[in-house]
Amino acid sequence: MMINNKLNKFSFGIGDRFAHQAKAQLAAIQKAEEQGVDITPVWNKSFREHTIIKSKPIQTRAAADKAVKELNWQNSYFLDADHINLNTVDHFIDCCDFFTLDVADYIGKSAPENEIEDFVSKQTKYIGKLTPKGTSKTFEITRVLLHHIAKDYLFAVKEAGKIYRHIFQKKQNPNIMIEVSMDETDAPQTPIELLFILAALANEQIPLQTIAPKFSGRFNKGVDYVYDIDQFRQEFEEDLAIIQFAVSEFNLPENLKLSVHSGSDKFSIYPVINAALKKFNAGVHIKTAGTTWLEELIGLAEAGGSGLTMAKEIYTKAYDKYEALCAPYASVIDIDMSQLPSPDEVEAWDGKKYAESLRHDQSNPNYNPHLRQLLHVGYKIAVDLGDKYLDALVENEKVISKNVTENIYERHIKPIFID
Repeated sequence: MMINNKLNKFSFGIGDRFAHQAKAQLAAIQKAEEQGVDITPVWNKSFREHTIIKSKPIQTRAAADKAVKELNWQNSYFLDADHINLNTVDHFIDCCDFFTLDVADYIGKSAPENEIEDFVSKQTKYIGKLTPKGTSKTFEITRVLLHHIAKDYLFAVKEAGKIYRHIFQKKQNPNIMIEVSMDETDAPQTPIELLFILAALANEQIPLQTIAPKFSGRFNKGVDYVYDIDQFRQEFEEDLAIIQFAVSEFNLPENLKLSVHSGSDKFSIYPVINAALKKFNAGVHIKTAGTTWLEELIGLAEAGGSGLTMAKEIYTKAYDKYEALCAPYASVIDIDMSQLPSPDEVEAWDGKKYAESLRHDQSNPNYNPHLRQLLHVGYKIAVDLGDKYLDALVENEKVISKNVTENIYERHIKPIFID
């Protein structure tokens, strides 16, 4: 079910790992609409998450469509094939209309030298000084720099072109939304690197809607940003300026915007993003991680009884399987095991203590970011519980949905788009 195919100036990527919270998530988007802020919801789920949960994209599509129908949502919405490549994209072709082309693994692989030289020769008119509108920063562009950028990124961009053409051939739909992701790599892209990445993407004739570069700093799963806020502000504003320049210069889609793969809960940079969007009159796509799953745990704990018992069981098993759960996410978590409460300690907690330890409220002395990160990556424990866990979500839907809606609206949407 597709109401229209417009991606608004503001869009919000939301994860729903167990496909039970789409309605509660959409309710948060509706609250923003009531405040006069139009945000396009984009439900996202990666191949890895589907594999771990043993789910299929059709289930995520069904949950989104059901929420849209029940809440009488009259605006656009999308389903994102998140972080796909040529090996995984076919799993999503039938159900998705938004595709995040993840080419980070191809960064640093060199295209043939003749292709590099051809690209560089087409960009030589930019050699010299460039000061994009909206920033006082002047960038020095040399042929050597162009060659370096092409050597690092041209191969990855051409891979994005292959994935896009494969999707287009399969779907025969000119209205699909395309994002290119380069955030899951070691080094952040500089604004000038971003500029010529966009030039290369334009050459591939990809109708790019969003671009997700890597920023400096730590974007750990489910916890706040770790780095210099002023450095992030500078990078974010310069990237906005570069995108606006590139749109007109390379004939890219007018609504092209930055995508921030936040890992969720980057509260300290939300005001920076808000101010920069106003300064540049720019759009943004914010892609959150699986913190809705944490709101499910918080809701179970607050519900008490069997819900609290299950929340404690999940923590105990996550604690016992620490190494296996954390290994795939090692680059995006920082957990000090000495700061984790023992399972025996957690067993003695009431629902309030459990919820306050997990909920991301840094003003609460009970908040424990180490516990939060462990449970964030511990969703496989709930998968192993199977119907027992899913039945608990249904049984405690009222308290869980309240937490899900409040988390998205109060902690994410308001500081980024409204306040």
